[in-house]
Amino acid sequence: MSIKHFDTLQVHAGRDISASNSPCVTPICQTSSFLFDSTEHAASLFALSHPGHIYTRLSNPTTDVLERRVAALEGAAAAVAVSSGQASQFLAIQNIASAGDNIVSATSLYGGTHNQFKISFKRLGIEFKFAPNDNIAEFESKIDNKTKAIFIETIGNSDFYIPEFEAFAELSKKYDIPLIVDNTFGAAGYLFRPIDYGAAVITHAATKWIGGHGTSIGGIVVDCGNFNWANGKFPQFTQPSESYHGLSFWESFGEGSQLGNIAFAVKARAEGLRDWGCSLSPFNSFLLQQGCETLSLRMDKIVGNALELAQWLESHPMVESVNYPGLKDNRNHQRAKKYLKNGFGGVLTFTLKASATSADGRPSGKTPDFVHALELISHLVNVGDNKTLISHSASTTHAQLSQKELKRAGIGENTLRVSLGIENIGDIKADIEQALRRV
Repeated sequence: MSIKHFDTLQVHAGRDISASNSPCVTPICQTSSFLFDSTEHAASLFALSHPGHIYTRLSNPTTDVLERRVAALEGAAAAVAVSSGQASQFLAIQNIASAGDNIVSATSLYGGTHNQFKISFKRLGIEFKFAPNDNIAEFESKIDNKTKAIFIETIGNSDFYIPEFEAFAELSKKYDIPLIVDNTFGAAGYLFRPIDYGAAVITHAATKWIGGHGTSIGGIVVDCGNFNWANGKFPQFTQPSESYHGLSFWESFGEGSQLGNIAFAVKARAEGLRDWGCSLSPFNSFLLQQGCETLSLRMDKIVGNALELAQWLESHPMVESVNYPGLKDNRNHQRAKKYLKNGFGGVLTFTLKASATSADGRPSGKTPDFVHALELISHLVNVGDNKTLISHSASTTHAQLSQKELKRAGIGENTLRVSLGIENIGDIKADIEQALRRV
């Protein structure tokens, strides 16, 4: 039976129920290692000539189900689960770039991503060049013969900017480099599927909406299986690998192989996970699978809450401004209607009127008093939880950015970020109202 609908795939994709009397729920395979059938079997596994599990740092049956499920939801060829969203970006970049190479990235990013790109990758000799999402010409001007990819987010995790995806797909095709899209805010394809708009690689912080319960840290790297890694720009895929006695990842796992074009995913696992060790635990894989089963149900409630709260805040006399793509006068609204199929996302920001700031530019006056007065909404730095969350971006997730970088990322000194949960919207609004009255 061919399953195509998202609601069904999120429950069944990747499950192995072929064995007699098998468990209904994917069991937690909490083991470090796996037995070999023979010395020949062991050698074939290590040579990548036979499928199977060796060591949980590389792969695990529980994690394997999660990987296949997310790949199915994204309409992709394969996926590799990792220890966090940050690890998914790291694994994806190191898989294609080396010292001396560069990546052109959007400026509208999660603060941790910005730091990882600007500072940590720089220490490895990989340069990130930043350009505004709305300026495709500036992106193009930064591409040179050492550029290995273009990186954007589905919904910018600072100003909620939604790119013109066709323009970025065209640009990546023109220069024959992969388009990498972080689709964390796209909810594993429920709101947006990057593969439909030219993405070659997708990254996820599975911690967020995929997991949905705030219990588990994890990430996913998705190989769309549509990029020609043998185009001359990526010799690490075509030249003999030192790690595997001269094996060519492209010849063995690229276009034309029995498994299809999964060269990116195999290399990311066989070299990346093996050498960097940013592996996902089987227990967290199990919990993320449980979250995945209700993804569409939770997202429907979350995006409904987000739109209603945004509209309510927009008309509130104590609120200066609201940023949410679902609002009709928002600069991202038309693109949101075009690309986002099941709602406008689960996160918004707003600013209170007459908020004073301290000498160092950090919040004072109403903004922190309001946050402290909240009783239902949780004050912490996460998004994509079943609980409604609030944080002050400039002093937390984006604290390392300069004032110029904050402005470029669309973050004001008193911007408050709200990630909507699945609570009753009346209770969420009532909590905000009582906090506003108290300040």
